[in-house]
Amino acid sequence: MLEEVILAGFGGQGVMSMGQLLAHAGMLEDKHVAWIPSYGPEMRGGTANCSVTISTEPISSPIITEPSTAIVLNKPSLEKFAPTVKMGGILLINSSLIEPGYTRTGIRTCEIPANELALELGNSRVSNMILLGAFIRLTGSVEIDSVIESLRKVLPVNHQDLIPLNRLALEKGFSQVCS
Repeated sequence: MLEEVILAGFGGQGVMSMGQLLAHAGMLEDKHVAWIPSYGPEMRGGTANCSVTISTEPISSPIITEPSTAIVLNKPSLEKFAPTVKMGGILLINSSLIEPGYTRTGIRTCEIPANELALELGNSRVSNMILLGAFIRLTGSVEIDSVIESLRKVLPVNHQDLIPLNRLALEKGFSQVCS
């Protein structure tokens, strides 16, 4: 199994957190992982992306030029990374912030209204976790329980109360059916 994913959006949307959680979850499952962050001119509000490789075999290079999956949270990220998804790959789009209807032959496109779904859960800040849950369903690269265990290890004690909400968001994303 080899999953090479690019996660991209504006700073503050939780792109780096998603990448770190994926990498940490992969490590918990005894997989080989690589995580490389990339920030735009500003940390919050500027563009941010990271690449994560999860594999059952050693990783020869952490650099990803043709991801098997791209998770894009805003239009600039769609424009930059959608064309790079390899044939047969997956493009996961936050359709709350990107106009629905993007098409490209040879890949599977999945549009999730992550912001609206997060608001249904009562907290707009978990839209990234909804997309992460959809990614887990589409790829099977890690388990939701591994992501939750990663949250338990990385969240400060005063934020541990957010774990149940994050689980709900992951499960909400996992339940989304994509064509």
